[in-house]
Amino acid sequence: MKLLGIGSRIDHPEFGKGVVTNVSTTDYWVTFIENGLETIAIDSEFTVIEAAENEVDTVSFYDVEKSLISILKKWSDVSEIVPIGDKWKGGKMTLDPGQPGLAAKEIPIDAFFHKIIMVRDRLRVMEQKINASNLEEIEKIELQQYITRIYGSLTTFNVLFKSQSHYFVGEKTK
Repeated sequence: MKLLGIGSRIDHPEFGKGVVTNVSTTDYWVTFIENGLETIAIDSEFTVIEAAENEVDTVSFYDVEKSLISILKKWSDVSEIVPIGDKWKGGKMTLDPGQPGLAAKEIPIDAFFHKIIMVRDRLRVMEQKINASNLEEIEKIELQQYITRIYGSLTTFNVLFKSQSHYFVGEKTK
């Protein structure tokens, strides 16, 4: 049996499609599109989609992250599915003007939630571009602090999310 190299793509019956990000003597560390990082036995059941022919050794997390992002962009149009809280499904948001005689505006809450998710996704892309840029480290840190404050401003919308794992998180108080 030939070992798969880092960057190999597999389809696992339980976890779905993923990319091998590390290899040990007994296990593959695989980052799955829908289930995140899992460790599976080298001899477990899965289908090889594409075997990477590189040597099996360790690489930095940064290299793995760059490779994974590249592979996912190349081979998948899957973006993270973020469910809205059940109590909000099919609901509407009403904006009542403070001036008499003006009509209220109703917005489907699902559409509003989708816009919030798009803002979050674009912030994440901006964060990645900043981290991968040639900016000085101090500039990266300053820009990262702005992004963290933006996330903090968006925590108001956490009430819409079904799962706390998707919440916006700003600066932690010390």
